[in-house]
Amino acid sequence: MPELPEVETTRRGLDPHVAGKRIVTFTVHEPRLRWPVPDDLAAKLAGQRITGTARRAKYLLIELESGTLLLHLGMSGSLRVLPADTPRLTHDHYDLLLESGNTLRFNDPRRFGSLHYTSDDPRRHPLLARLAPEPFSPEFDADYMWRITRRRRASIKQVIMNSRLVVGVGNIYASEALFRARIRPRRRAQSLTRQEAARLVKAVRAVLSHAIKVGGTTLRDYVGVDGEPGYFRQRLYAYERGKCRVCGKPIRRLTQQGRSTYYCPNCQK
Repeated sequence: MPELPEVETTRRGLDPHVAGKRIVTFTVHEPRLRWPVPDDLAAKLAGQRITGTARRAKYLLIELESGTLLLHLGMSGSLRVLPADTPRLTHDHYDLLLESGNTLRFNDPRRFGSLHYTSDDPRRHPLLARLAPEPFSPEFDADYMWRITRRRRASIKQVIMNSRLVVGVGNIYASEALFRARIRPRRRAQSLTRQEAARLVKAVRAVLSHAIKVGGTTLRDYVGVDGEPGYFRQRLYAYERGKCRVCGKPIRRLTQQGRSTYYCPNCQK
């Protein structure tokens, strides 16, 4: 599933191609995504100028003169900027044709992605209103991590993947952050010391920053806006590795809430 780094990589690749461009037409080829694409969306978008892009958690925001598009990539979605006459692929579901002659095309084999429009403040949209702090925001600091873990008996990996507590830390990045922080994923959140809480905040930011820098992680379907895969997989220290890149001992795998977790029993305590 595309996570925060993949969405931010997409946003950064997209912005130079769309900012300041006017939308000519919006064409839906398959409206049956996670939620149906509204029938009246084409009329609302035609003629509007794109003023910029933003991101909130795993949602890509396309800011318009009057309103905002909220786009989620789902489990297998990708956005590409293409010449308008580029032949469609099987799972291309909609096109946003721009005055530049390019089209912003959404492809999603599993159709778990979504597209919403709001004319109000997007931060008040039901999908965004209750989201937790961003991992790069000032609110997400060592004191915050200490506070949210004090009474939680759940594993620390579950806590940092909870979007009501912090957004954007998906399964792969949670495993990697806990490895860098030298904390075992099954430990109860309330067992962390202040020092460990500070290390974990620093590790989360470092892992996400590094992933954004190299274009995200490609495990199955993800590609960036230019069609290129992300390369963070080659930098992974724990996830799906046979041996630890630090101590050389075997990496262990376990299942938490149906998701694979990888850790080093020697480096993580």
